[in-house]
Amino acid sequence: MHPDPLELRARLAQARLLLLFTPELAGGREPLEVLEAAAPWIDVVQIRPKPPGGASRAPCEARATRDWALRTLELDAVRRHALLVTVDDRVDVARWLWAQGLAGVHLGTEDAPPGAARACLGPGPLVGLSTHDLAAVAAASDLPIDYLGFGPVHATGTKGYARGLGAEAAWIAAEAATRPVFPIGGVDAVNAAELARVGRAAVGAAILGAPDPAAAARAIRAALAASRP
Repeated sequence: MHPDPLELRARLAQARLLLLFTPELAGGREPLEVLEAAAPWIDVVQIRPKPPGGASRAPCEARATRDWALRTLELDAVRRHALLVTVDDRVDVARWLWAQGLAGVHLGTEDAPPGAARACLGPGPLVGLSTHDLAAVAAASDLPIDYLGFGPVHATGTKGYARGLGAEAAWIAAEAATRPVFPIGGVDAVNAAELARVGRAAVGAAILGAPDPAAAARAIRAALAASRP
C-alpha cells in the first residue's frame, strides 16, 4: 500500500533525527539489531550501503539498497515507531518500493537532478537533496524537493571530507531554507548540542558504531532538543 503523501510530509516536518543506515558501520554486529536498538529515538532511516569497492562518494548499488530497504521496512521496530524509510541515490529503488511503504529518496549533488527524480517518482514520495553551501540552499527553494541535507558540519571520514563548514553555517542554512534542513557530517553526542538551534541532524557512525547505539541515539536526540521551546 502506498504511503499517504500528506502524512509523510507531516511526519517529516516533525522529524528530528535521521539515521544514515550504512550496514558496514555496525562494527561486525548485526546491522538490523543495531537499528532496532536505536529506533525509539530515530525519525527517518536513510538506507545507504557502501558502494562496491568502498568508494566514499560513488552511488549505492541498486540491489544492495533494495535488499536492505526491504529488510528495514519489515522490522517491527520500524513499524512500531512509524519511522520514515528512504534510500540514498537510487531513484529506481524508490520507485520500485513505493508500494511497499518506502517514503522516498535522497539525492546527492552528483545523482539524478531533482526535477528528473520528481518526474520519475510522481508527487507522492519524499525527495531530499544534499547541499554544501548557502548558494545551493537558496537555489533549492525553487526545486521539487521536500528537505535538505547540509554539510559537512564537521570533518567526516564516512564521505571523505577533511574539513567541516561549522555549526554556525548550519544555523544560517536552516534559517534561510524553505524546507526542513538536516545538518550532516561528523555529528555525535559530544557536538550535537551545537545544532540545537536547528533541532535536526543526520547521523551515521556515531550511532551505528557506538558501543551502545540506543544510548548514543538517545543522547544525540536530547542534545538536539536542548534549549528548544
